[in-house]
Amino acid sequence: MILPGDDPESIAAAARCIRSGGLLGLPTETVYGLAANADDDAAVAQIFKAKGRPADHPLIVHVADARAVAHYASELPEFARQLMQAFWPGPLTLILPRRPGVANAAAGGNPTIGLRCPSHPVAQALLNALMDCRAARQSIPLSVWGLAAPSANQFGRVSPTTAAHVQGEFGDDLLILDGGACDVGIESSIIDCTRGQPVLLRPGVITPAQVQAASGVRVVPKEELLKLSASAPKASGTLESHYAPRARVRLMDAQEMQASLGDAGAGVAVWHRSLMALPAVGVLSHRMPTDPVLAARQLFAVLRALDQQEVKQIWIEAPPEAVEWDGVRDRLQRAAR
Repeated sequence: MILPGDDPESIAAAARCIRSGGLLGLPTETVYGLAANADDDAAVAQIFKAKGRPADHPLIVHVADARAVAHYASELPEFARQLMQAFWPGPLTLILPRRPGVANAAAGGNPTIGLRCPSHPVAQALLNALMDCRAARQSIPLSVWGLAAPSANQFGRVSPTTAAHVQGEFGDDLLILDGGACDVGIESSIIDCTRGQPVLLRPGVITPAQVQAASGVRVVPKEELLKLSASAPKASGTLESHYAPRARVRLMDAQEMQASLGDAGAGVAVWHRSLMALPAVGVLSHRMPTDPVLAARQLFAVLRALDQQEVKQIWIEAPPEAVEWDGVRDRLQRAAR
């Protein structure tokens, strides 16, 4: 059931659902999440079951503001505090040491936890309502400190960016708050804050240069960390194969795509920035924005739309090798594996 997210009655109904141990479709500025009380292990277990997600693959916990960090994290480095001040609320997840006994299921049993403060007004309204003890019934636990909310889709598939996408994944029985199409369109950047300096685990629209400028500390690429034989904490959306539609995804440069189009036929779709001489019939064509922010916003919606048209292959022009495109490139490389 989809409810309008800007209606206070919808927020109240969503809060009751969460407090009673239920699941909820939640809009954020990045993608829609499948949310549950992060401190209710039984409710969080329902997320893993509904998504078909391995229980040791941790979930990001969404919080209303920095007040909830001390509830979940045992330590907050100064550079992490600076990142919170610079980018929260917004599409940045921080991996921090987890307080023992807190949100064990949401963290997948790991000693670290990923925290994010979403900027979407509907997510903020719900999170603040859950923190408000006065809104809770006496028979139900009072404050909810955070919501575990991975993307609201089957594990490994294309992330949802509208309420209708979520309903298509989980059906009419799931309560979904409609917050419109997501502004960012890809998941948050993830920064590991447990190594003494920021380590980029997953790229997003917030770049390493922005993180370094805000914290005054050099950002270590994940690849550099792994070369030192150190293992990175497990984090959402970092498996090699992820974000995949049913159709086969191929990344190609413009020249290869143009050369291959001569042999393409029905069942092929192309998403391209460069001008292409397309075959007369059979191939579906979509133009990719030249702006990486707009391309990120459209990415998952385009993949879902092409899947609905039952194409067999999706050929995508590879993004430019510029840091602003890293988030889009990361999602496409995982979708193509």
